[in-house]
Amino acid sequence: MALVSAKEMLEKAHAGHYAVGQFNINNLEWTKMILLACEEAKSPVILGVSEGAGKYMTGYKTVVAMVEAMVESLGITVPVALHLDHGSYEGAKAALEAGFSSIMFDGSHYPFEENLEKSKEIIELCHSKGVSVECEVGAIGGEEDGVVGSGEVADPQECKVIADLGVDMLAAGIGNIHGKYPENWAGLNFDVLGQIQDVTSGKPLVLHGGSGIPTDQIKKAISLGVSKINVNTELQLVFADATRKYIEAGKDLEGKGYDPRKLLAPGCDAIKAEVLNKVKEFGSEGQA
Repeated sequence: MALVSAKEMLEKAHAGHYAVGQFNINNLEWTKMILLACEEAKSPVILGVSEGAGKYMTGYKTVVAMVEAMVESLGITVPVALHLDHGSYEGAKAALEAGFSSIMFDGSHYPFEENLEKSKEIIELCHSKGVSVECEVGAIGGEEDGVVGSGEVADPQECKVIADLGVDMLAAGIGNIHGKYPENWAGLNFDVLGQIQDVTSGKPLVLHGGSGIPTDQIKKAISLGVSKINVNTELQLVFADATRKYIEAGKDLEGKGYDPRKLLAPGCDAIKAEVLNKVKEFGSEGQA
């Protein structure tokens, strides 16, 4: 099955009141486990690639070739979108050229008029190639590949202007952050989320920083129009925890336990289990 735009899967999710998970990939193991989990759960999936992860995997062309080959060799039948996460202006163009099926242009750190101008150009360029587009208004808190957001709340009217450009999905800051949530986190701002959904005429909304948000807040966000939830940190944490336990138990010293295929196996199993949990939580199980 070829890579697909995220547009149709998110419109179905929005109408069906569930969310599709964007699970960020970092290497072959990450990609394989996420695909296997979503195939098992019969859930559509969005594979997210940050610019940093793209460079780590030696470039966007390598990522596209790996994902396309893996979808074919694993016999994946569920819809799979390959999505650039927090793309810069130049990065968005490069990922589009390399064959990504979905692009996020993050212009939230620009003055709004510049964000608007660049978003319009990227949307037109992507749509001419049948590729879905996500844009952002109001920076997400925390840090993502060097882009630091303070977690401010987006202006609903600015969201409306960007939505009116024809963007397929909109990321709007509602107090969410990347990375681990601090103990004193105030929670998601549902009043603003509701206002954004009202003025954007039911546009699928995106919740960044999906790792660590309580399930009740996830469910409420979905009920208010969130149709895509990004998960990265939680997969990293469960992978690290399982790998640490394997090494601390001395398993790498038993027989050929140092073989990377054995060394990475517990972490890979943990990734798959966590993706299955998230797919159930988001309601996308059985929706492919």
